[in-house]
Amino acid sequence: MSDDEDFMQDSDQEGYDFEYEEDDDEESGDVDIENKYYNAKQMKASDPEAAIEEFLGVPALETEKGDWGFKGLKQAIKLEFKLGQYDKAVEHYTELLTYVKSAVTRNYSEKSINNILDYIEKGSEDEKAGHCMEEFYSHTLQSFQSTNNERLWLKTNIKLSKLFLDRKDYAGVTKKIRELHAACEKEDGTEDPSKGTYSLEIYALEIQMYAETKNNKQLKRLYERALKVRSAVPHPKIMGIIRECGGKMHMSEENWKDAQSDFFESFRNYDEAGSLQRIQVLKYLVLTTMLMKSDINPFESQETKPYKNDPRIAAMTDLVDAYQRDDIHQYESVLNNNKDLLSDTFIAENIDEVTRNMRTKAVQKLIAPYTRFNLAFIGKALKIPVSEVQDILGFLIVDKKVNGKINQQDGTVEIEDNSDAERLRAMQAWTSAIGSLYHTVFTDGEGFRPSDGMDEVGNTLNSFGGAGPRADYEACILGRGRLSEGSCECNKALRSQNSRRMRI
Repeated sequence: MSDDEDFMQDSDQEGYDFEYEEDDDEESGDVDIENKYYNAKQMKASDPEAAIEEFLGVPALETEKGDWGFKGLKQAIKLEFKLGQYDKAVEHYTELLTYVKSAVTRNYSEKSINNILDYIEKGSEDEKAGHCMEEFYSHTLQSFQSTNNERLWLKTNIKLSKLFLDRKDYAGVTKKIRELHAACEKEDGTEDPSKGTYSLEIYALEIQMYAETKNNKQLKRLYERALKVRSAVPHPKIMGIIRECGGKMHMSEENWKDAQSDFFESFRNYDEAGSLQRIQVLKYLVLTTMLMKSDINPFESQETKPYKNDPRIAAMTDLVDAYQRDDIHQYESVLNNNKDLLSDTFIAENIDEVTRNMRTKAVQKLIAPYTRFNLAFIGKALKIPVSEVQDILGFLIVDKKVNGKINQQDGTVEIEDNSDAERLRAMQAWTSAIGSLYHTVFTDGEGFRPSDGMDEVGNTLNSFGGAGPRADYEACILGRGRLSEGSCECNKALRSQNSRRMRI
């Protein structure tokens, strides 16, 4: 909301009458006040100090507190806060609060107060500004406590809780949140559906606190409770905060799938709210995609596609591109050239896992042709420390993805080649199958009852355990080779069998 926006007072819907006998002096006074106010607005950009004096002169021209004096004080307070004149801002804000009971309507005063509090919240960048903002909240609560304006009381306390959270004053946040929860409950202790929107804002604050303090147990409880609130129409930014904290919670549990879902929903809500936090959450979404080892490009969706070429997200775009192409050198180059990526604590904590996955895949690809190699050779090729190469290979060996042994003394690795053993096992299985076929055809088959001589041949073959004459004989039966001279017994048996079949 801009500084120049003023909410119009509610009219009492009085009828208009055309009486021309009004006091000219009074009309002239109103015109002078209005001219002074708009003259001050013209000076805001060029001479803010002089504009403050003009705005503060508006209430002095009024015979009794009215709308123009309220507007003049409001503009003066914003300029004083902007110029760092915090004591004067607090003094005039206290004066402004005296107008809300009689000089202006309740709706107009509430909107104006919220407007001022939002303005100073955005500008509170240092400690002095923070203390000034706390005094604003304190005076507001005192002023509206007697007016029974519960809505403004809730909004102001929520803003005050957020101030405590920004200061990491968790004791103050906890105390305020307890008061706010009590105000949003019915007499029987259940949640009041009419205050569902405020309840979600309170949950968002509490969830942020538990996310910062790493209390995942309480965070998970509140996160699930917040998602069940159905009686609220919250601002998209509130849902963005809840979903962002939920995504971080799932990441700590290595639940990449749910984390990706939450970060996407958080990004969508932040984007709808026009919050700059959407860029940071989009980075988290890309990070989660890499941790999931997914081949799906996170920038292919309709919501994220417009940000693919955004310079603020370019580093993460290059990172995920290198990851999906298994280009370890490009990946390391992007990280080294964009140190600001690691300025975000959450990314810094989780990017190591992505880097580890990248290096593990690179090691597996590099050692594939070798049966013996040096650890130093792998480290030099991938530009990573030898100690990390050893850790990665140790993990691969324990995980049975690499069959080898590490010799730490001379820094070498030997890969055990099981290809010959595999071939021998395959041949043994093949021989066993041939033997089974022989018994099925010539022993168990009704039309192929072997003679006594054949039994002897079979026994002779069995004694060889699947080698020698038996193999030749079975090859002959299957028409897959010639019988050697050493397999004459097989020839005799075969001729005897043929003669028998001819007699039959």
